[in-house]
Amino acid sequence: MTINSETVRHSSVTSFSILKRERDVRSIEPGQPIFIEGDVGDVMYAVVEGAVNIVRKEQVLETIGEGGIFGELALLDERPRSASAIAATTNCKVAVIDLKRFSVLVQQTPFFAIEVMRVMAERLRRNTGAD
Repeated sequence: MTINSETVRHSSVTSFSILKRERDVRSIEPGQPIFIEGDVGDVMYAVVEGAVNIVRKEQVLETIGEGGIFGELALLDERPRSASAIAATTNCKVAVIDLKRFSVLVQQTPFFAIEVMRVMAERLRRNTGAD
């Protein structure tokens, strides 16, 4: 996998600290995929510890650090994953959020939905050159 430092983007979005308390947390070894571009997706993730690289066509698009989210598109639009997610560091832990849990989070904390939309908007602007 080619990692071009010019294409690496570190997420500057709001931290989703509320997700650190999730029950379904998985440990991922460095270099191991969490999901692969084209996979069917029915969950999103939050980085609880470490970092995750978002990769498309062997280019790192973004590095998601602690408190960041990824995989939200496939959760919301039920389409295949648009990129791969690969654990970037040792001690990488991610919280898994399915649609049912996502709905509960939105009901309990309406601001959560706004923050997810902000993440999506920031990524869209960045990837279309509109930032």
